[in-house]
Amino acid sequence: MKDTDIVYGVHAVTESLQANTGNKLYIQEDLKGKNVDKMKALAAEKKVSISWTPKKILTEMTEGAVHQGFVLRVSEFAYAELSVILDKAEQEDNPLILILDGLNDPHNFGSILRTADATNVTGVIIPKHRAVGVTPVVAKTSTGAVEHVPIARVTNLSQTLDILKEQGFWIFGTDMNGTPSTKWNTSGKLALIIGNEGKGISANIKKQVDEMITIPMGGHVQSLNASVAAAVLMYEVYRNRRV
Repeated sequence: MKDTDIVYGVHAVTESLQANTGNKLYIQEDLKGKNVDKMKALAAEKKVSISWTPKKILTEMTEGAVHQGFVLRVSEFAYAELSVILDKAEQEDNPLILILDGLNDPHNFGSILRTADATNVTGVIIPKHRAVGVTPVVAKTSTGAVEHVPIARVTNLSQTLDILKEQGFWIFGTDMNGTPSTKWNTSGKLALIIGNEGKGISANIKKQVDEMITIPMGGHVQSLNASVAAAVLMYEVYRNRRV
C-alpha cells in the first residue's frame, strides 16, 4: 500500500473523510482559517485523530505536491467489482461506461474522473497492468470524484469487452478516422474506450470496437489530450441524454 495511502488538498481530504476512508489527518501546524475549522469539525465527527505537523514534513509526505496544509492517511483505495458497475448500468436508461486502455498520466486520470462524475458516467474500467491506478495525485486531481464514480480494475480488458457485448453494450473507440462525434448515435448502452496518451487504443482492443468516433478539429494540432478528448465525448452523451 505504497502509493495509495495518502490523499491531500482541501477537496480530496474532505471527500475522503466524508466517505469514511480516513485514518489520520495531518494539518499544517501554523494554518488558520475557515478550512481548518471545518476540517477539525469533520475529523471529530468521523473520529479521525489530528496531528499538527510542520509544513516541511507535509511537503515530504506528498513529495513536493501542493497539499494546501492538509494530508490524510487513508485505507487503500477500494476498487469496485465489475459486476457492481454492470448492475448499476441495468438501472439506467442510457448508461455510459468508460474504459481507459493503458492511461499513464495520473493528472489525466484524475480529470477524467472529475468529468465522469459531472456527466453521470455509470462507471470506469481500468486494466491492472501497465496503467495508472488510483494514486494520491489522481485523488487530488479528481477533487473527490474518486469517492463517487465506481472504478473497476480488471486483469483482461479484452475479456471484459466480451462481457460488455454479452450484456448488450455497443463498444466505441476514439480515432483520427471515424464517425464525427456530432453524428454519433449515443442511444442505448455505451462503452467508450479512451486510449493511451501516446499510442492510442491497443491493436487487439481495436478489433473489438463496433465503431470509431472522431472529434472534428480545425486547427493545426491534430490530436487532443486524453482527458480533453474524453471530456468532449462524455459531454456529447450527456447532452444527448438531456435533449
